[in-house]
Amino acid sequence: MRVISGKYKGKKLIPPADMSVRPTTDRIKETVFNILCSRYGGVTGSVLDLFCGSGALGIEALSRGAEYAVFVDKSPQSVKLTYENLKGVKEKYSVYNTDYRVALEKLNEPFDIIFLDPPYKDKFEFTALDIIEKKKLLKRGGVVFAEHSRENSLINLSSSFIIDTRNCGNTGISFITYAEDCNEK
Repeated sequence: MRVISGKYKGKKLIPPADMSVRPTTDRIKETVFNILCSRYGGVTGSVLDLFCGSGALGIEALSRGAEYAVFVDKSPQSVKLTYENLKGVKEKYSVYNTDYRVALEKLNEPFDIIFLDPPYKDKFEFTALDIIEKKKLLKRGGVVFAEHSRENSLINLSSSFIIDTRNCGNTGISFITYAEDCNEK
């Protein structure tokens, strides 16, 4: 694992030792950030890395120009690993060792980019997106990236969202924006 591009390009990231934690592969990470840059105006502003695992997505965002990142994971091992991987990163960040629902309920500022990469089998992305919508945690013009099992279709989300999903093997990658943002363009 490594940072693919930007200020920290080439920085080695320590992968999780726990095989139940599934880090985003470099191939998918590169695809995600290419799409964020080409379709959604790049990586700027604030980022939420929910279910952060090793912190790889949030660190990549900081490397590519995000100003601030919040990392959340309920696993103490993942939080410790995220801190290890953040060594040498100069941008502002916060790391929280708590359940995603608790974090989302306590957060009050909206984000430009939200990364959701929950355990596939638990389907937490549906609850997380519901809370994000209700609390307005995504800025207008912002995007949620969700990595999920190809079998967990996000098609039945709220009509407030537009979902663009691509399949990479057994993995679904979805980019979620507010429907009204698309109508304004």
